Amino acid sequence: MATSRLLRTSAAFLAATALLISGCSSGSSSPDDEASPGLTTEAGAQRPAEEATLAPLPASTPAGLRSYYDQKLTWHACGNGFQCATMKAPLDYSRPEAGDIKLAVARRKATGPGSRLGSLLVNPGGPGGSAIDYLEQYAPQPAPIRARYDMAAMDPRGVDHSQPIECLSNKQMDRYTQTDQTPDSPAEVDKLTTAFRDFAKGCASRSGKLLSHVSTVEAARDMDMLRAVLGDKKLNFVGASYGTFLGATYAGLYPSRVGRVVLDGAMNPELDSRTTNVEQTAGFDTAFTAFAKDCIKHKNCPLGTKSTQDAGEQLTALFKKLDAHPAATGEDRKLTESLASTGVIAALYDQRAWPLLRDYLAQAKAGNGRGLLTFSDSYYERSPNGSYSNQMYANPAVNCLDLAPAFTSPEQVRAALPSFRKASPVFGENFAWAALNCAYWPVKPTGTAHRIEAKGAAPILVVGTTRDPATPYIWAKALASQLSSATLLTYDGDGHTAYGRGSTCIDNAINAYLLDGTVPPKHKVCK
Repeated sequence: MATSRLLRTSAAFLAATALLISGCSSGSSSPDDEASPGLTTEAGAQRPAEEATLAPLPASTPAGLRSYYDQKLTWHACGNGFQCATMKAPLDYSRPEAGDIKLAVARRKATGPGSRLGSLLVNPGGPGGSAIDYLEQYAPQPAPIRARYDMAAMDPRGVDHSQPIECLSNKQMDRYTQTDQTPDSPAEVDKLTTAFRDFAKGCASRSGKLLSHVSTVEAARDMDMLRAVLGDKKLNFVGASYGTFLGATYAGLYPSRVGRVVLDGAMNPELDSRTTNVEQTAGFDTAFTAFAKDCIKHKNCPLGTKSTQDAGEQLTALFKKLDAHPAATGEDRKLTESLASTGVIAALYDQRAWPLLRDYLAQAKAGNGRGLLTFSDSYYERSPNGSYSNQMYANPAVNCLDLAPAFTSPEQVRAALPSFRKASPVFGENFAWAALNCAYWPVKPTGTAHRIEAKGAAPILVVGTTRDPATPYIWAKALASQLSSATLLTYDGDGHTAYGRGSTCIDNAINAYLLDGTVPPKHKVCK
């Protein structure tokens, strides 16, 4: 089942593929006694969320946080040249005395040659993606960056190595992912809403008070603490997908501490949940159209060779067939409509998956669902032994805290179905119902949609891909226009994010910025 408001990256899917968003997050944490981020006008007065701007925190460190900023990490070797440690942060920034949370961090020291440029923090997105696991794959390349920077990562609060959010058993998660997400009757609507409620109850019972303290603003404040602990005056950062929202939030809160920041596959923090969902639905339609245009050029295209519209109709027919008669997979799970649609959506993140997607669609039409199930499992980070990573739990925990839900009832979803179907005839209904999950979340949201301007920040590089399914290109343009010091770098291509995905033009531009501070020319487009 696609999870609402999900922007994921997963090294398990192909090389470094980001996985479904269906709405994104933004927000602010609870105020603390000495310094509070707020959504304000220039004069500091509160204004409506749709016009709000994230206000910076004071440059001085609050007295209640000094011991955290001054802490010394105990590093130990953790394999392949990496060092690992645990950093303490307050669970609740409004009450630092109320207890700590332990955050896992890792680094790989600069290898040289050349002078050291400080630490470069990376985050792969999600929310819920393990930055530490990503670092282990990212740090070996590119070599010029590795030579000059200490590559570093921190799993955000609630994620994987940092006191992970837990919600369901593996068997319960299997049932959850198979729930019909395009309900055709009141009984199926009831089953879907029950699944959402049970998921939320599981998170509340297994994760407790942690659920209230995994917002993006809190994670950004943790990043500033790590910056200080690592001995860096400025934060250098490469964030992908949801990582762009995390990085932009950091810039909004601490503009004077921005170093060299790359935001690749950018989100637009100004959008509310429903608008984000509709725009991302359109993004996936754009990606599917690109896949279909390529597919129908092949004689063996399982969606025909007539037109992209016909290809979409054939895919919709396949989903309906699987809804009535799930396909065998060679194991005790069958390929349901929900698992099949998730598998197709996952493959649209990376055009390198298109040949396999053609094969797996042909197999599914013939009654063999194994291939699409493999794609679906990669999306959900389900291991062959049946275990799931924590990303599917951390993701809604962050997103449902960061923004109010897109919908609060099935009736609201039904009313919005026409706009979603217009955005994507193939995936619209699926995305609309997925956006209902935060309606049943046990913790009230603490954030609202807002602009991020980060006035006074050093130059920031925003990267957008023209046919990105998960973070539509219009979002990169929007974020670049909000951030006062941003430059937009465009990749005219397919897939989610651009850096390290095969474009020498993109890689050279980003590397030059990270190494020399050289910002690409305005309106630079790479193919």
